[in-house]
Amino acid sequence: MAELSDGRLFGRTLVVLAAIGFAMVIWQLTDLILLLFAGALVALIFSEFAQLIEHRLKLPFALALTLAVILPIVLIVAVFGAFGSVLGSQFALLYDKIPGAFAYAQEWLRSNAAGQELLARSEGFMPDGSRVVAFVQSLLGGVGSALTGLGVVIVAGVYLAAQPRLYGRGILALFPIAARHRTIETVRAVGAALNAWLKGQAIGMAFVGVFTGVALQVIGLPGALAIGLVAGLSEFVPYLGTFVVAIPAIILGFSQSPETGIWTLVALVVIQQVQGNIVSPLVQSRMVELPPALTIFSLFAAGILLGPMGVILAVPLTVVGLTLLKELVVHPGHERAAADAARRQA
Repeated sequence: MAELSDGRLFGRTLVVLAAIGFAMVIWQLTDLILLLFAGALVALIFSEFAQLIEHRLKLPFALALTLAVILPIVLIVAVFGAFGSVLGSQFALLYDKIPGAFAYAQEWLRSNAAGQELLARSEGFMPDGSRVVAFVQSLLGGVGSALTGLGVVIVAGVYLAAQPRLYGRGILALFPIAARHRTIETVRAVGAALNAWLKGQAIGMAFVGVFTGVALQVIGLPGALAIGLVAGLSEFVPYLGTFVVAIPAIILGFSQSPETGIWTLVALVVIQQVQGNIVSPLVQSRMVELPPALTIFSLFAAGILLGPMGVILAVPLTVVGLTLLKELVVHPGHERAAADAARRQA
């Protein structure tokens, strides 16, 4: 009996050690897993676009998927071919002007009592000016590496979208037969939630990017089109993207003149208010509703645990987590009914 008990204890110890080892391996592969998740998002976009082309033009799915991949690339190449030199010069202008604009803003604040009080009160938690400038310059200068990572994600997305059933069968093979029907339903629910979120986010990004660029161009801010492009892309990360664009844009505006700075601040506030109170509610009926507090918490948690890539993917990861919680915990009865149906079919 003692030997049997020792054997069970040894077996359970091996299971615990194996689980810990598996968790450590997963943690070490976090970056790869995030890239795979990003690739799955891109695959979802390609797949939805391909299904639209297939339905409208009555084409085979393979040809529709080819067009779904080629058409966005052609559009991007055409846009950058038409405006690439302008955007390049504007990004270079921003890269050169931001350090001087930040120094000007600090000097302007030091020139009056209210500004001195603000600097004194914010000294404990506000980052050093040189660090902010270095961060913004590294952000603008890191476009090349970001594009490289985007290329890897797009290639992975194409492969995933081209053979979804192949990878789907591989995932199903990890689950027992009785749970496979419920697994399919859960994966479909996650895909639908991500698809709805992506559509809503695309509308918000387009709105913010276009109107920010146009408004700042009318105001006369240097690099308005480049700031608009960055604003639209940054809207993929709620709240944080707003600050990434707003702070250098406002500082750059005040470095031109107080009137330009004030109008820049007003334009950015109005655009964000319209986006948050009109555009988002209009598309939110088809989106996954995320409480603002949960979104902010997910951004901070992902940044601490997963780094910059985690911040970028924090919201879609939260959408997946909420959908899984709803499907597997809030409605457990559905799971039991699906398992019973699978047993009857077997």
